[in-house]
Amino acid sequence: MIKTINLTKNYGDLCVLNGINTQINRGEVVAVIGPSGGGKSTFLRCLNRLEEPTDGEIIIDGQNILDKKVNINKIRQKVSMVFQHFNLFANKTVMQNLTLAPIQAKLCSESEAKDRAIELLKKVGLESKADVYPHKLSGGQKQRIAIARSLALKPEVILFDEPTSALDPEMIGEVLSIMKEVANEGLTMVVVTHEMGFARNVASRIFFMDKGIIAVDGCPKAIFEDTTHPRLNEFLNKVLNH
Repeated sequence: MIKTINLTKNYGDLCVLNGINTQINRGEVVAVIGPSGGGKSTFLRCLNRLEEPTDGEIIIDGQNILDKKVNINKIRQKVSMVFQHFNLFANKTVMQNLTLAPIQAKLCSESEAKDRAIELLKKVGLESKADVYPHKLSGGQKQRIAIARSLALKPEVILFDEPTSALDPEMIGEVLSIMKEVANEGLTMVVVTHEMGFARNVASRIFFMDKGIIAVDGCPKAIFEDTTHPRLNEFLNKVLNH
């Protein structure tokens, strides 16, 4: 589904991504873990060109999305994103937040978009909030709405950039359970996260990123139980015994 070839990102002299070669298969749930500054969010944001790579190729579903002729909005319908700080439109109701993109992208009629939005709000347990503005919602509710919004375009891939790090501890569980449900439906997911429980129990694969590379790529069991990688061990000891 996603393939990167020599994916590189520099900010001036600072190399944030250092020639990443990997592929993510359709239906995989990949958790991206690692220390701050290791390149996790930059890697994720390159996958739908919110960051422009300095070099390399990103192939999604057989198409190089860095090609100048590519319609990036079409790519973003296929590869949607959930942000750390929700990024909901403050001046629009929950229903408007969910229906805006599908209607603008002419994916469906207004009434179809509303039907889909109601279905998604039921899924995230917030059907009663359709006519509410975001400032009336808790952080956990906003993030569940943001997930519903990312599903409204019927994407093939969802990128999650630290979706729980701005939430109070009691709200994290409700967002993770929705993400787990989405994962069970077979969508391809790439999740930058500090939630080791999610990485261990929901991900089918884990990337440990450090210093701009994927230093370790393995299944959860290998990452959490059998690792011999010193930097990964040091990282896990810190986060698991925190």
